[in-house]
Amino acid sequence: MTTTSNPLKIGILSFAHGHAQSYASEIGARPGAILAGVWDADAARGRAMAERYGTTFYPTEGDLLALGLDGVVVASENIHHRRLTELAADSGVKAVVSEKPLATTLEDARSMIDYCAARGVKLATAFPCRHSPAFARLREQVQAGALGDILAVRGTNRGTMPGGWFIDPPLSGGGAVIDHTVHVADLLWLLLGKEATEVHAEIGNSFYHEGYDDTGFLTIGYEGGVFATLDTSWSRPKTFPTWGDVTLQVVGTGGVMDLDMFGQQLEHYEDATGRVTWPGWGSSLDGALVDGFLKLCAGEDAPDIATGEDGLRALAIALAAYRAAEAKQVVTV
Repeated sequence: MTTTSNPLKIGILSFAHGHAQSYASEIGARPGAILAGVWDADAARGRAMAERYGTTFYPTEGDLLALGLDGVVVASENIHHRRLTELAADSGVKAVVSEKPLATTLEDARSMIDYCAARGVKLATAFPCRHSPAFARLREQVQAGALGDILAVRGTNRGTMPGGWFIDPPLSGGGAVIDHTVHVADLLWLLLGKEATEVHAEIGNSFYHEGYDDTGFLTIGYEGGVFATLDTSWSRPKTFPTWGDVTLQVVGTGGVMDLDMFGQQLEHYEDATGRVTWPGWGSSLDGALVDGFLKLCAGEDAPDIATGEDGLRALAIALAAYRAAEAKQVVTV
């Protein structure tokens, strides 16, 4: 990112999604940017976050957007991504990054993309996993032909059930499948360079037996006959050492490669909580995402960051999985 005498002014619309706290921390650590202010529909949470990150809480979205921001992070409940993104685009910002999934419907996602494009605003999707150095190395090897022709990929994005609005379908758009499919769907697009053509899915609620899906297993077909499977379940118990994982096993005619994206970890035993945890170390994926976003806010190119179109492509796979599970048959993406 080009540094200027005037730091980029960034605002955050909502801390409903926990990733917003990481983005706030990363923005505050960049000398070329400032967290100019935050808004949250939960005023108590918004004020607490503003105090934590050394900025100002604004009582309305319009008050924050009136600051003349360069960029906005949207980290609300999924159902509000479209409204807040379009509000930000109307305010004259250069770029908006929306938490994933981009929206809860394809119509809303397409509207966000078109609305921002019509106003010259760059729209990005928060897919930090694509910034993993381990994934970059895997992709290099695949594209260099180290595995020959790719036949199949086995993926996982298992997690701990997050509670709150994530398990309220009118706010989230679903459950585990919409929450965790999109990350790996984006990685598969980068890895294979092929469009998904069909999806079969088994989806259930056998862990918590509530009115949201906590279990998902997808088979995704791609152009040319390559296929991928994905376990996208909230299958980690509350006492599990870490919230989730992202793994890929890529099978080709010339060999097999395995990726454990969050394998850089320590093992921490703590008597005070009676728990074992796996704190990560190494590269900050959220930090790399923020760096790309700040480039967009400065009017520069950031080819590594996920676009709105990337978010739409990944969302289409997640929504196709729900249709497939309901129909109990393979559906077209």
